[in-house]
Amino acid sequence: MSDIPSDLLYTEEHEYLRPSSEEGIFFVGITDYAQGELGDVVYIELPDTGISFSKMEVFGTIEAVKAVSDLYNPISGEVIEINIALDDDPSLVNSDPYGEGWMIKLRVDDEGDLDALLDADRYEDHIS
Repeated sequence: MSDIPSDLLYTEEHEYLRPSSEEGIFFVGITDYAQGELGDVVYIELPDTGISFSKMEVFGTIEAVKAVSDLYNPISGEVIEINIALDDDPSLVNSDPYGEGWMIKLRVDDEGDLDALLDADRYEDHIS
């Protein structure tokens, strides 16, 4: 069974948003379910900081033993930080997807758009 933290928001494409300690700033990564489906992650391509993405726009790619997949931005916003630790150890996405395996830190354009994302119960129903 996949780990689905109740305090996060999710997309149907298996990305999550985790609030940071700063207002309007969120960590973005892929869910435990997604990393399990992909298998061992070997490479992640992430954007530069300062780039803005629209909701569900591709912000990068993730390469695993089984497949290469696009990464979708859950909500419109600007990338203010990338997780450079993934350059040296992309397997952090497998071992700790909701912690050290985060991918980008995003300043959201409109927090009202968060309402369109899935809560933990709806995401669990989606993957069932």
